[in-house]
Amino acid sequence: MPLHRKTISLNGIAPQPMGRREFLRCGIAGLTSLTLPALLKLRAEAPVPGARERTALVVVWLHGGASHLETYDPKPEAPAEFRGPYLPISTKVPGLQLCELLPRHAAMADKFTILRSMVHTGFCHQQGAQQMFTGHPVREMRNKPDHPDCFSIVSRMRNDPGRALPNYVGVPPVPYTGSAYLGLNYEPFAIGGDPNAPNFQVPNIGLGPGQQTARLESRIGLRQQFDRLSGALDLKGNMEALDTFQQQAWNMLTSPATRDAFDLSKEDPRLRDRYGRTSWGQQCLMARRLVEAGVDLVTTALAGKEAGPVHNWDDHAVNHHVFNAMKARAGNFDQAVTALIEDLYERGLDRRVMVVVTGEFGRTPKISYDKGQPGRDHWPNATSMLFAGGGMRTGQVIGATDKRGEQVIERRVGVNEFLATVYHHLGVNTEGLQFNDFSGRPIPVPADAKPIRELLGT
Repeated sequence: MPLHRKTISLNGIAPQPMGRREFLRCGIAGLTSLTLPALLKLRAEAPVPGARERTALVVVWLHGGASHLETYDPKPEAPAEFRGPYLPISTKVPGLQLCELLPRHAAMADKFTILRSMVHTGFCHQQGAQQMFTGHPVREMRNKPDHPDCFSIVSRMRNDPGRALPNYVGVPPVPYTGSAYLGLNYEPFAIGGDPNAPNFQVPNIGLGPGQQTARLESRIGLRQQFDRLSGALDLKGNMEALDTFQQQAWNMLTSPATRDAFDLSKEDPRLRDRYGRTSWGQQCLMARRLVEAGVDLVTTALAGKEAGPVHNWDDHAVNHHVFNAMKARAGNFDQAVTALIEDLYERGLDRRVMVVVTGEFGRTPKISYDKGQPGRDHWPNATSMLFAGGGMRTGQVIGATDKRGEQVIERRVGVNEFLATVYHHLGVNTEGLQFNDFSGRPIPVPADAKPIRELLGT
């Protein structure tokens, strides 16, 4: 199941002269008829966070669901029909072993914590992702959730119309998530394409000096104007006429700081090499650049050709040979994730930025076969997650599964504990928080759990 998600784009619109009033009405393709100023104005209805340090979240999403046995919860003593061909290796943390496919993880295991005991009831990709990020017990297979995900809720609650950077960026977004009845204005600013490609560009971000008039005239859709301006756009006169939200819309299109945040060419080539000159490596590097620049929420879904023949981690035997696929993708994954974590620590961002690495579920410990090749199927009874940064306790393992990796036998953690941990880090109090759905009925945000205490050291 390849990823398909609209990105914000202004391509393909015929150029015309632009007047002030038309700029105020300009729509951004991919967000239906909602204009960018209107989007920003809607965001301003939410309260601005207080003076506490502005924390951030990066989610590295293993789209399709990674096998816990071939990553963070190896089972070398399981029977042959369960364990697979790869051995565990020791790590920098005494007693913690990981799959041999992840040697870079092993060398820096003191900088993260592994949770081996996440359990939910979503047996398909849609259900798994939506349960994990909405907290609602979704059982239907819908491509978009009925309730807003945690990303859109945080974006709503931590709104600040004075910022040029978006609150929430998907590089690319997590599939099957969404803002539901919070509205399209809380969907992610979505980045598509391969950031490792030589000609990669993020459209509509940070037009440089001398480009502003030409680029805007050629890429912003114009309708019949009430007052046309002749010649080049008079930036000074028109900017004074824009209110706060229109000013921010302009900033997102023209701010050099915004442009720089998305520009990987600003990085030392040696650091880019350290992340890996791959799509996944450069996605993770962009995630670091964005949170360092001030973006609150960044997701990066590791999919595409680097994930294997079906472009994700959905390792059914009917799709491909699970163990060959895991070996082929493990090197890029190992390099990108560990470079991200190390980079955050080296830059002093490890307390402010929390990193979560996971997929929507684990895989069946018992190996299945199709066309003579092995596979592992969906398994929400045991999902492993990596947590790093966020000022959390690291160098530990939370929870355990049985000797075959089938069932949690120690410290079962549900999706709401996971979400409570995310909300706690981001300073969002969900107790009593509710939003009106499309019918006007108030729907509470699930808040029946406490953060994972072991991560907080409590």
